[in-house]
Amino acid sequence: MISRVAVVPQPPLLVPELVGGPDAGAAEVRTASLAAASALAGSAARWVAVGAGGPATFDPATSGTFAPYGVDVPVSLSRAESRHPDPALPLPVLVAGWLRDRAGADEVTVRLVPGDRDGDGCAVDGAELAALLAGPDPVGLLVVGDGSHRHGDHAVGRPDERAEDFDATVSRALAAADLDALARLDPALAAELGAVGRAPWQVAAAALLADGRRWRGVRAHVFRPYGVAYHVAEWEPA
Repeated sequence: MISRVAVVPQPPLLVPELVGGPDAGAAEVRTASLAAASALAGSAARWVAVGAGGPATFDPATSGTFAPYGVDVPVSLSRAESRHPDPALPLPVLVAGWLRDRAGADEVTVRLVPGDRDGDGCAVDGAELAALLAGPDPVGLLVVGDGSHRHGDHAVGRPDERAEDFDATVSRALAAADLDALARLDPALAAELGAVGRAPWQVAAAALLADGRRWRGVRAHVFRPYGVAYHVAEWEPA
């Protein structure tokens, strides 16, 4: 049974060792993400995370490192140590493992869905996820992914005026736990804007729709420190 949902971004700047000094923008994103992860751990010691990539599933025996991003910060998807860490884990897996450790959860399984999965495919994936998580034991759902990277002068790609409306729509939907609004996000527009969180958000929305309970937003934030929209949100059953 899904006990709570935490939506977080996936920038390496979440990890202090990768920032290289005080950074107010990074600190804001990190603080909000850790608060959401801590609340998730308070509801369930076992998590399932959804991110973009793959398709692939990484079980709790998985471990790795942020070394490809500049510093060898070890990551594990469970409290148990792995003797054979993967040196090239996808970023959503690393972020899920790092948040699990900092929040004190026992384990997280990470499911990656293709970033170009269309809405119908996300609905199927979400229904399968809901069936997997059905049952009496509480499971926290961690949803990992960024908004558009085309905001303003600091945009990773060239700025795109459509990014503001897109991420405003996402922000409102996440704040209100509006599952239908998330399901209506345009995959093509999201791809053009570099919003890698679109497929994970839609899979999570479909899972909660299949779950059948009503959900409410507890808190939500959106940060744009470097031309990328970083969304953080927390939901609980209403």
